[in-house]
Amino acid sequence: MIRNDKNPASLKHIVLVSAPWPLFSRPSIQLGALKAYLKSQFPDLKAEAHHFYLKAAEHIGYKSYQAISERTWLAESVYASLLFPDRFEQIETVFKKESRANALSKNICFSDITEQIRDITETFIGSTDWGSFDLAGFSVCLCQLTSSLYIIRRIKEQYPKLSVVIGGSMFSGNSAMDILQAFPDIDFAVNGEGELPLSHIVRYLGTDRGDEVIAQMPAIVTRERACRRHAPAFCQMETLEYLPVPDYDEYFELLKSLGPKKAFFPTLPVEMSRGCWWRKKEAGKNFSGCAFCNLNLQWEGFRSKSPEQAVSEIDCLTAKHKLLSVAVMDNVSPLKTSEDIFSRLSQLNKDLRLFCEIRPTTPKSVLERMKAAGVNEVQIGIEALSTSLLNKLNKGTTAIQNLEIMRDCEALGISNHSNLILHFPGSSQQDVDQTLHTLDFALPFRPLHFVHFWLGLESPVWHHPREFGIKAVFNHPYYAAMFPESVFKSVRFMIQAYRGDIRYQKKLWEPVRKKITAWKKHYAEFHKGIYDRPILSFQDGRDFLIIRQKQIDDEPLRHRLLGTSREIYLFCLRHRHARDILSRFPQMSEDKILPFLNMMRDKKLMFEEDGKYLSLAVPRGSAAANP
Repeated sequence: MIRNDKNPASLKHIVLVSAPWPLFSRPSIQLGALKAYLKSQFPDLKAEAHHFYLKAAEHIGYKSYQAISERTWLAESVYASLLFPDRFEQIETVFKKESRANALSKNICFSDITEQIRDITETFIGSTDWGSFDLAGFSVCLCQLTSSLYIIRRIKEQYPKLSVVIGGSMFSGNSAMDILQAFPDIDFAVNGEGELPLSHIVRYLGTDRGDEVIAQMPAIVTRERACRRHAPAFCQMETLEYLPVPDYDEYFELLKSLGPKKAFFPTLPVEMSRGCWWRKKEAGKNFSGCAFCNLNLQWEGFRSKSPEQAVSEIDCLTAKHKLLSVAVMDNVSPLKTSEDIFSRLSQLNKDLRLFCEIRPTTPKSVLERMKAAGVNEVQIGIEALSTSLLNKLNKGTTAIQNLEIMRDCEALGISNHSNLILHFPGSSQQDVDQTLHTLDFALPFRPLHFVHFWLGLESPVWHHPREFGIKAVFNHPYYAAMFPESVFKSVRFMIQAYRGDIRYQKKLWEPVRKKITAWKKHYAEFHKGIYDRPILSFQDGRDFLIIRQKQIDDEPLRHRLLGTSREIYLFCLRHRHARDILSRFPQMSEDKILPFLNMMRDKKLMFEEDGKYLSLAVPRGSAAANP
């Protein structure tokens, strides 16, 4: 691990670029982290970071930018038409098709938006002294492929000797070799995280044996290595403890330059960990981790920062930029240190507003610490409300666990922005029936967003298609509209398509789609008005319990539980197996407890799965009154 500048940089001036279309309302954590790390290693290096996507958003309007940035095909279409203008009509067809279902984007004129984007991009390129840089690095994640390729091409046309390196989640594994062969304007590609490989390039590029030394680092894909189809490996830091606080200075300087009418309060991105600790391999499966996921291809294993470091960085960034909105960019929050981290955050005496991603198995005690620290939004890895489907997804969770954390978020007033995957290949009627059944009990909680399954390159489903009833995998056909045939056939793109049971799955999941749409409508109706209260709640009277259950177009139902019935309901605020309930309340016979539990289930006051029971009501005085 390099911690000092014993070997000075061979380069003097580099530039890091983030092209459209990331979220404009936050700086690029990739640029911020890389710039800070390079400066810590090479104090004399002049490193600039260009969050160009913010300038593009300001130019076309924040609403139009957001509408495009939220849909991958819209985002990639705009710059694809500039990259390959002879394919404009084909690409426009893709844009129009993908715009129809989105109220914000369906009125955007494709020719107008591409012209606006061309103008601001050419202004950016023309106003930057690219000749003064020794190296240009591009961070390329989802929605940034065609924009980065276009900017690189235009720069190289004017400055052919400028070395260009690309990296990011779009170029994990063999796709890095593909892209290098297809686009000769790119000199290097980084596989995995960028700190060590980029430092290696900065240190040796341009030296006598620079090309040879750079080629020896396995994580750096050179053109020669790409031609030899030499599979890239990782070169990552063993620990994250030496990472400095991300440097977002250029983003905030650009935002300030836009003037007060275009000003807004951004969200600060931070990271507490890299990778995913959920990599369990279930019996009978040839893979580990979630079956659909390809988010962790750029890392090997799971590493996390210490609670002291994670909290110190948030404290430092919020103090420096005078902001309180923070997004934790981890794929999943650290399991072992989360409680400590959020306890420390709550002691900062800052009214933080935090977002993070968590597992459904996150204990309520941790959720309570998160709420106290300022977590007001989460994305939970729910993905399904059918235990049989969760097994196929290799989630390691059950439907009753998912309902429990949905209820806990409702009770704590934490907005749950989680997804439900539809059309997963190999789904059965049983999976759909279980989902529809569980949805009946999920109605009191914030609705999930349904997303259509898409096949990610290098995901377990992609690697083992036959296990999921898939006959063939290939690049998504939209790429054929955007790229010349030679590129389409030679590059493995991030979004794949497949032949299998697609039509069957769409028909199979249609009742679920309709039910979720109705769920969203009813939830919104229940929560409008001045006196906004939970849909299903209880008040505790010490030796009795009153449950209030809202109804659509009718007065709320009220249920009173006395004595042991009250105690059982409160005991099941954590899901419990029937045998544990019977053991806990020996004074009440089984032939009384089980009918009571089933009555609660039939009234949708409790959920039952495989002999386990979960109470669904939230405390009446909970924060759920303001979800």
